[in-house]
Amino acid sequence: MKNLFKTAAFGMFALASTAFIAGQANARDLTIVGWGGVAQAAQSDVYFKPFSQKSGKPFLEESWDGGYGVLQAKMKAGAPNWDVVQVEAEELALGCADGLYEKLDWDKIGVKDEFLPEAVNECGAGVYYWSLAMGYDGDKLKDGPKNWVDFWDTKKFPGKRSLRKGAKYNLEFALLADGVKPAELYDVLSTDEGVNRAFKKLDELKPNIVWWEAGAQPVQYLASGEVSIAAVYNGRVTGINKAEGKNFKLVWPESMYAIDSWVILKGAENKDAALDFIAFASQAENQAKLPLKVDYGMPNKKAAATIPPEIDANLPTNPENLKEAIPLNVDFWIDNSEALTARFNAWLAQ
Repeated sequence: MKNLFKTAAFGMFALASTAFIAGQANARDLTIVGWGGVAQAAQSDVYFKPFSQKSGKPFLEESWDGGYGVLQAKMKAGAPNWDVVQVEAEELALGCADGLYEKLDWDKIGVKDEFLPEAVNECGAGVYYWSLAMGYDGDKLKDGPKNWVDFWDTKKFPGKRSLRKGAKYNLEFALLADGVKPAELYDVLSTDEGVNRAFKKLDELKPNIVWWEAGAQPVQYLASGEVSIAAVYNGRVTGINKAEGKNFKLVWPESMYAIDSWVILKGAENKDAALDFIAFASQAENQAKLPLKVDYGMPNKKAAATIPPEIDANLPTNPENLKEAIPLNVDFWIDNSEALTARFNAWLAQ
């Protein structure tokens, strides 16, 4: 009888051990999600791989093109298969309010005092500053566009245009093209008349627009000649200039800038490792390496202070580039994103 109990106990132990080992084998590696392209390639070199080497743990990386609905769908489906995600400013605010993200322990991250205020959030830590600006091929347009009025002028600057598919930014650009002053932009857009005015202006350009969703597309359209001017991420333009010897130009006046943040999805399997990663990517000595590879501004003030002047000149955070640039009004888009996105999609389908 004792032998029977021993055999049964051993069998139960073996089953439990097998289940534990299988669970360990099936555990998902830390999954980090960025925005792809040259920026994520740079992040992989200065953040992802060095963190993996330091921690001794493997990681997975994926990319996405944004959209709050994507995050909502992931969370509704159950335990998320992403851990750390780079999100735009309104996705940060909406997701934090809706409980989609873990609250960050800034004491563990350890650089709160080094970060610019807008880069510190209870649910997010700043990744980098970026701009959406006009880009064009300097070899094809010797005297290029200076503002959004020029962008809309297909007689002065013949050819198609490329814009990011969505209401955000395009409504602002349309009003600027219609003569609204940057200082009055969101006051006008906050009215029904202003929204109607923006869509009416978009109507004028609609037959000449080639829409893009992924950041690599507009520079590809410029390179192929499919469009003559495009709204582009600043880092994509300087990236293709460095990689392929292009002479693409950026128009900083009336560009719009914002900051992305790292978030940890609620209930993420690797939330402890995710926080460790965010802490690693937030350190000044690590952030200082990113602009050497891609031209985005750093939220860590210590890191920003070490950037060489020749590189700083191409960053959206450079004082000269900021002079006539426009900050994205995050609060406006938190309040109006759903309604304006629905109207934009209906307008696009017409």
